[in-house]
Amino acid sequence: MALSRVCWTRTVLWGSAVTPGSYVVRRLQLVRSGLAWGAPWSSKLHVSPKTNVKSLISYVVAKTKVINGKYHRFLDRHFPRFYVLYTTFMKGLQMIWADAKKARRIKTNMWKHNIKFHQLSYREMEHLRQFRRDVTKCLFVGILSVPPFANYLVFLLMYLFPRQLLIQHFWTPKQQIDFLDIYHAIRKQSHPEILCYLEKIIPLISDEELQWHMTELCTKIQHGTHPAVHDILALRECFSNHPLGMDQLHALQMKALSRAMFLTPYLPSFLLRRRLKTHTTVIHQLDKALAKLGISQLTAQEVRSACYVRGLNSTLVVEERCRTWLAEWLQISCNLKEAELSLLLHNVVLLSINYNGTRY
Repeated sequence: MALSRVCWTRTVLWGSAVTPGSYVVRRLQLVRSGLAWGAPWSSKLHVSPKTNVKSLISYVVAKTKVINGKYHRFLDRHFPRFYVLYTTFMKGLQMIWADAKKARRIKTNMWKHNIKFHQLSYREMEHLRQFRRDVTKCLFVGILSVPPFANYLVFLLMYLFPRQLLIQHFWTPKQQIDFLDIYHAIRKQSHPEILCYLEKIIPLISDEELQWHMTELCTKIQHGTHPAVHDILALRECFSNHPLGMDQLHALQMKALSRAMFLTPYLPSFLLRRRLKTHTTVIHQLDKALAKLGISQLTAQEVRSACYVRGLNSTLVVEERCRTWLAEWLQISCNLKEAELSLLLHNVVLLSINYNGTRY
């Protein structure tokens, strides 16, 4: 009965009568052909769940990119100033996340192979040094956000005071130039105080020849002359013990040197001395690694950053002059012993104050 209904339906649909016998024979032929040629057609049309998930994810990602692109164009067209801040903030988040992953990879490698900080390459050492400073600044902002509803106030403060509260990743290109100039201007305010202290201690130097060299150096700087490398290296003995050794520096001199190194001066004397020693030792280790790598291997941005950390306002100096100045710095640094690092600390002022015609 059921077979006759199927035949009647096929007759209505196809306009030709099909007998039950021929239908059964046709079905048997299809089954045999399926067995002869392989799996039925339905198996070829089967799609695995993994393929469905992948295609769904690809579709969602593509749609998200399209929507995100339209959103960016809308902001750029109607709110250009906000769009600059928005893109800078998003890029800053990506950069700090990349820095964190790189720092973690370096620290993991140090732990696995028992490598000390001074044994790293120059770029790895510099990355860890800068990342520590960035994290310290971010932690300060995080502490301010702890109280309830304080995060809204912190966002407002970050917008109003980006130089004080944000790291360089979240500065716009114009802000980077302006803020670095401001920081260097603050650093330069300590230069006269440091030079005045060097002039005052000249009578305390026991060796007459060293007294003469110190007098000549201070006179050259006061007259706007850039000192030569041998003029500075001739005073190594003065900075290894009394009165200019790291352990003999006066509290006021340490405060001025801390400002010149972008370190807070509002600490007790023993903490100031410890921080200056640590910071100068790290710079000395970086100098040795850089001398091993070679200045020619650095990019233009790396050269400017290295000069700025060591006291030169590289935003106002062309690249070749920056490389020449950095070579002079390395020539001095690599000839100093650990006991003479006070000279490297003062070299932030001595070697940069009159370079390229700039003077306090």
